Amino acid sequence: MGDLRELVCIVCPKGCRVQAWEDKEQVHIKGDVCKKGKPYIEQEYRDPRRILTTTVMTESDRVRRLPVRTSAPIPREDLFKGMALLSKTRVTPPVKMGEVIVADISSGVAVIASDDLLE
Repeated sequence: MGDLRELVCIVCPKGCRVQAWEDKEQVHIKGDVCKKGKPYIEQEYRDPRRILTTTVMTESDRVRRLPVRTSAPIPREDLFKGMALLSKTRVTPPVKMGEVIVADISSGVAVIASDDLLE
């Protein structure tokens, strides 16, 4: 039996608690989980990913910080590296919502603006 982990499924509001482990390249799940939750638990066990949401500094006198997020989930172990990079990032207006702020923060995933920054 592989590394036993307790996980919470977040696919629906029920928040099912399960135990998962890997054996011969198959993830086994102990506990109640629906058909939609099973792929999530397998993904969370093998390669947990998260959307990174934060803010970056601006060169604007009116708005000091701009909300940003990754365009797709990134590996959980890359979150702190991404935060360190974004803490040094500054943007100059104008910036439109959806505009790329950092082209590749991790695994080819971009960081995009979550709001407009107009001057």
